[in-house]
Order: sequence, then structure tokens, then C-alpha cells
Amino acid sequence: MAADAGKRSSVKSTALTLSVAMITFNEEANLARTLKSIPFANEIVVVDCGSTDRTAEIAAAYDASFFTEKWQGFGSQKNLALGKCTGDWVLSLDADEEVSAELAASIQDLLKTEPPRAAYFLSRRNYFLGRWMRHGGYYPDRKLRLIRRSAASFERRDVHETLKFIGATGRLHGDLVHWAYPTLHEYIEHMDRYSSLGAAHFLKKHPNMGLLSFITGVLMNPVLTFIYNYFFRLGFLDGKEGLLLHIYHSCYVSWKYAKAWESSRSNDLQENPGS
Repeated sequence: MAADAGKRSSVKSTALTLSVAMITFNEEANLARTLKSIPFANEIVVVDCGSTDRTAEIAAAYDASFFTEKWQGFGSQKNLALGKCTGDWVLSLDADEEVSAELAASIQDLLKTEPPRAAYFLSRRNYFLGRWMRHGGYYPDRKLRLIRRSAASFERRDVHETLKFIGATGRLHGDLVHWAYPTLHEYIEHMDRYSSLGAAHFLKKHPNMGLLSFITGVLMNPVLTFIYNYFFRLGFLDGKEGLLLHIYHSCYVSWKYAKAWESSRSNDLQENPGS
């Protein structure tokens, strides 16, 4: 890994400097692959929230600036990483994402001179159980990830955070490869955790969940989500893996609203124990 790190630090081919911003927690299984794909970066900033595996060691091998911060939610944590970057431009990556060779070339070409836009969308290629999901809304799955530093920030949300940017944006060639969920066990665990975060976010805006919201969220939204993505967006073309992905994604939607209802009911019972 040290040889790869030396190679990364020696490549300074862009006229404008590029920082890569990441957040991590126990990412030893993914981090080296991600860092190996960005030898052209002038700076790598990793904000960790207390990993107990080899995450810090791997980051050091690739000459990354490593910071430990208390967990503040996805949006706030990613803003911490953005704030520690010093490059002219910032590429925001997740630890299970890899920059393809074509995308790397596109970024380097773009930053040879001042780009015409201050923010760029990247196409993300999602893998599920080892298969590339080409349909059902999972490709090109564009994400706003490359920005002029200080031009954008992440929404302060606990989950499903996105970069906020006002103005014209561009798109780059090449894919951001998302090595997501190699096993069903990991996917279901992930969706269980995210549905809890999504439920908490929903309750912040809708503290009282009525019968209509319950039926719509727990039953109707999951069914319609499956029908739309699997049939109308051709998710069925992704084989058995596609079927499983869309079934369990719909379950996630149902879990989110069911957990929101459960929390709101618990709050009601605490406030009105005799009801």
C-alpha cells in the first residue's frame, strides 16, 4: 500500500488542486480500493468517528489527512470533511465508492483550466450481490459530488444527505463505482439502520402520524415504489438480483413509516398513559 501512496502523492497533473473528502467508520474492507482509485488527488481528507479496525492505518498508508470527530449525522459529518479541505475543488466520496479510470481522466481534464460550472454530477454504477444494476433507477444514478470548494454544502440531515447547490451544473463522463451490499445480510442490516434514521427524520416534520399517513406509508408507498421501479423503470431486466433489490427496498420504505408510527405511538402513550 505504501507504494501506491507514494504514487498518489507524486501525481500532480491538474492545474487546479483537488481535495477528496470522505467520512469513515470501520471501513477497512473498502477504503484501500477507494484510495487506490484517486492517485491524482492533491489531498485526501478523512473524517472518522471512532473506527476500531484498520481504517486509520490504511488512510495513513495513502497519505490521507485523518481526523477523528464525534458522530453528528451524515450531513454534518460530511460538512466537517468539506471544511477541512484546502484544494480549489473538492470530490466527495463514500468509502465504498471507486473512481473509474474514465471518470478519473474526465476530472483531470476538467481541472486543467477553470471549469465553466461550479458543480458537477457524476454517474454512479451500483453493484448489488455482485451484479451491476443497470435499470430500476439505479443507473446512471447521478450524484452531485464534484464542486468548487465552498460552492456547496450538505443538507444537515441524519440520512440521505445531498449537496445543496444553486446554479448551473455539468456532467462528467465515466462512472463512480459503488460496491454496495455484497451480501443480503449486509443489505438488510443497512436498510434496518437507515429506516430508523429515516423514521426519526420523518417525525421531525410530522410528529403526529394519523391513520391515513400510516396506511399510505406502511402499505401504499412500498407497493407503488416496487411497481414503479421494477416494472416501469425496467428493474426486472436485472434478473434475480434486481428482484431481490426492489423487494427489499420496498420493505425499507415500509419499515421507515412503521418505525415512525411506533415512535409516535410510544410518545402518545407516555403523554397520555390512561388513553
